[in-house]
Amino acid sequence: MPRGDEVIAIANRLLPHFDLVVATQDWHPASHGSFAANHPGKRPGDRVKLAGLEQILWPAHCVQGSRGAELAAGLDITKVARVFHKGTDPALDSYSGLYDNAHRRSTGLGEFLKEQGVSDVYVLGLATDYCVRYTAQDAQKAGFRTHVIADACRGVDLKPGDSQRAIDELRGEGVRVINSADVLVEHGAGA
Repeated sequence: MPRGDEVIAIANRLLPHFDLVVATQDWHPASHGSFAANHPGKRPGDRVKLAGLEQILWPAHCVQGSRGAELAAGLDITKVARVFHKGTDPALDSYSGLYDNAHRRSTGLGEFLKEQGVSDVYVLGLATDYCVRYTAQDAQKAGFRTHVIADACRGVDLKPGDSQRAIDELRGEGVRVINSADVLVEHGAGA
């Protein structure tokens, strides 16, 4: 993803200011139905039906056990309490860190956060217009006060402006959109 690596330094700067840090990780089987390569004659960006839902086809990515599925090199994972896999069902994609796209199966993240007494969820990472957006929407619907750290996200932008439209949509749904400097001020670290 263009400039996706830029979020690593921001994440590393923010991690010490949170008591609980979790990560989500795409963990796709090689046969995943969202991969264009698994649909003869189709290319990334094309759309198909997958488990009854419209599905954008992507290049093969984050294949289970591959180097491409690893958390980003340089990301400080020492504070990560738990990693939640998503996108493990070959017949159904999972943009959200909490559920698959049909909301048939939970990743366990929402339940874990509630068990830990979490009230506020801060979301950052890739991609603003897909995984960040859907994770924030599901966290908000699950009753968490949800914050998206916009400067710590990067988008796919299949259509120019998709990321900004996602941010605008999240704001309209009551998700608080902030920047990393806001987090540092609110958590007593200064700017």
